Amino acid sequence: MELQEPLETAQGPEGDLREVVEGSLGGLESLIRKIPGYKGYKEKELRREADKLLRLEVAGRLDDQRKRLANLQMQLITQAQIEWLDDLERAVAKLQLLIDRIKTASYGYAGLFDAVKVKEEELDALYEFDQKLLEVADQVASEIDRVTAAITAQEGIGEAIAGLVTVVEEANRTFSHRHEAILRVGM
Repeated sequence: MELQEPLETAQGPEGDLREVVEGSLGGLESLIRKIPGYKGYKEKELRREADKLLRLEVAGRLDDQRKRLANLQMQLITQAQIEWLDDLERAVAKLQLLIDRIKTASYGYAGLFDAVKVKEEELDALYEFDQKLLEVADQVASEIDRVTAAITAQEGIGEAIAGLVTVVEEANRTFSHRHEAILRVGM
C-alpha cells in the first residue's frame, strides 16, 4: 500500500495511520484473519506497515525542508554571501543523514524463528516514538524559517544557521535512541 495523500487527510479523526492500514483490508484478508494464529501475525504486519508509512511521511516532510535549504544556498550565492555556505551545507548534510536514517530504520520485524519476538505493545511503542518525529519536522521547518528571515534581513545569519544545526543534531541524537522505545515496554 502506498500513501499518496498528505498525512493530515490520511490519518482520520484520531490521527493514526494504523487505522488507515487496518481499514484497507479487503474481504479475503478479513476472512483469512479468522484463521487461528494468523490474526496476531497479520496485526503485527499491519502495525509495521503503519509505522513504515509514518516514517516515510516524516522523511518526506524533512526532505521538503532539505529542498528549502538548497534554495537558501542558491539565495546566498545570488546575494554574494558565500561565507555562510559551508555552515548551511553542514545543516543540509546532517538533515540528509536524519532523512536517510528514518527511511531505512527497521520497523520491528522479527521472523518466525528469531530468538527475539517483537510483540504488539513493542510495535505500538515504536510507532508512538516515530509519531513524535512529526514534531521534529515542524521544529526543523521553524528553524529554516528563522534562517530564511535572517538571510532576507542580512543579519543574524550565523546564529540562525547554528540554531538549525543544533535542532538537527538533537534530532539525530534522539533518533539514535529509537531502539530503546521497544526496550522500555518490557520494563
